[in-house]
Amino acid sequence: MILVGFFAVLFIYVLFISAFIYGFLKNEKVKIKHFDAKTSFTIVVPFRNEAENLPKLLHSISLLDYPKELFEVILVDDESKEEFRIQNLEFRIQIIKNIRKTNSPKKDAINTAIAVTKNNWIITTDADCLVQKDWLKSIDNYIQTENKKMVAAGVSYLPKKGFLHQFQHLDFLSLQGVTIGSFGIGKPFMCNGANFAYEKTFFEELNGFEGNSDIASGDDVFLLQKALQFNSKSVGFCTDKESIVVTKSVSSWKELFFQRVRWASKSSAYVDWFSKCLAIVVFLTNFFLVIGCWLLVVGLLSYENILFYFGIKFLVDFIMIMKSADFFKQDVKYVLISSLVYPFFTSAVAIYSLFGNYSWKGRSFRK
Repeated sequence: MILVGFFAVLFIYVLFISAFIYGFLKNEKVKIKHFDAKTSFTIVVPFRNEAENLPKLLHSISLLDYPKELFEVILVDDESKEEFRIQNLEFRIQIIKNIRKTNSPKKDAINTAIAVTKNNWIITTDADCLVQKDWLKSIDNYIQTENKKMVAAGVSYLPKKGFLHQFQHLDFLSLQGVTIGSFGIGKPFMCNGANFAYEKTFFEELNGFEGNSDIASGDDVFLLQKALQFNSKSVGFCTDKESIVVTKSVSSWKELFFQRVRWASKSSAYVDWFSKCLAIVVFLTNFFLVIGCWLLVVGLLSYENILFYFGIKFLVDFIMIMKSADFFKQDVKYVLISSLVYPFFTSAVAIYSLFGNYSWKGRSFRK
């Protein structure tokens, strides 16, 4: 009976990932037409103690091949300890103080920025990101081609040496691959706020973050889910590679653990059956591998069964990761050892996220 349960969950997991691989291939084929720049953007960057990263982001924004009159940057200072000053930039930019009203500093920051902008599109990114010169042009052309009101786009890590960075790099590639694939099959359930755009009027029509402001993170996922419930055809994913932004991986296992706990803490508040079901299946597939290793040690499960279970999971995961790596033009290393470590790591993250607290940007948050 144990084996039947294990392999039933694995079978469902394989169906999910296979569907995402199909959706990835389908979404990748979407062709974007080229138009003259039309969309006016407000780039919103919430930040807290980012004096080292912000100059690099602003430099990459200064290199944008997009009419200066069609975009502005609003930096929202969320109680930084050090003061950040703007110097010699040729585009419209301002720093404003975050107006805290809820349990979510980032959602408050976005609301604060939206209240003072008159541009018709909001695009959020993070202070530790870098953008490509055709970033806005790519998003604008996708908006004009597909006539969407909300657009998600790709995020990748800057390459770094070492197992820690490769581990999170592979994890992030799989997340991005699944994200693109979910849009391809018409079942999107997550996106990344480091590269997320939406019409200001659409945001207001959705009542913004109302209904999930008590959850510290999720400025991206919950807004996406509200949009899908309101009008699923209004949302799309831009697969133009010029739209990808890059960010930095974290520098310690502790930081990685609590980052993933913060991400996982959102899953309990998912509202649609598809994302809830997927979250459960992914957790069980990894957790059963951990339990299976224990059953192997105590002699209740054979080595062949564990090897077969792991092999099937590894194969489907590997295909997804390699498709994503090819799309993002990334090299992959330590795939096998990362796949062995991952079930233990992600099971610990999932269980801790149900009961434990986590820290983010020098603040502690409770479940």
